Amino acid sequence: MTTFKHLQVNDLVELLANNNNVVIVDIRDINSFNAGHIKNAQHLSNENITDFIQHTDIDAPVVVCCYAGNASQQAAQYLISQDFTDAYSLDGGFMAWQAQYPELVEH
Repeated sequence: MTTFKHLQVNDLVELLANNNNVVIVDIRDINSFNAGHIKNAQHLSNENITDFIQHTDIDAPVVVCCYAGNASQQAAQYLISQDFTDAYSLDGGFMAWQAQYPELVEH
């Protein structure tokens, strides 16, 4: 069985610079997402996961972000189980991203 990959914050910056097809999803609660998230990230929840799966290219790199990089692992593995081929869990989550790249946070 294929599994998700771990991605460091620095590697996400590089991936975004080299690939226009990267999809970033944030699985934190909606209030946290609205308070700040990675630029161009979309909020992903139980309410919209079915639409996301139906309308997203399963071969595009998908990076899952949560608070600290724990819950995103299960979500990334779930996407793999739904036939996504390139799913990542962002190690350190949004907290690490915001600490290293505050200029790349949308509010």
